[in-house]
Amino acid sequence: MSNTEIVYNIVPMGKPRMTRSDTWKQRPVVMRYWAFKDECREQELMIPENDAHLIFVIPMPKSWSKKKRQQMNGQPHQSKPDIDNITKAVLDAVHKSDAHIWDIRTSKIWGEVGQIIIK
Repeated sequence: MSNTEIVYNIVPMGKPRMTRSDTWKQRPVVMRYWAFKDECREQELMIPENDAHLIFVIPMPKSWSKKKRQQMNGQPHQSKPDIDNITKAVLDAVHKSDAHIWDIRTSKIWGEVGQIIIK
């Protein structure tokens, strides 16, 4: 088992529910998702087919006090976006078909900046 860790400075986002009209409507959430996918590809994000641990670091709101930011940094993120939607967004961004991925663990934590960490 390898202890390597790769950090991608990409703000995680959940995959939005999309409709056929999103190909021409250009809703803001869909445009952000397509930009997210492009960023994942540009940074050449790679996910191994097994024994991977994806850690999604969700940036803390700027409105939080310095004290709250210190308390919450690295703590579990237990609100939206849902972990399954973030995982789906990343897998879809990186792979046309993610059927070959058979063992993956995911976590979601608070942080100063948005990141995707792959162990």
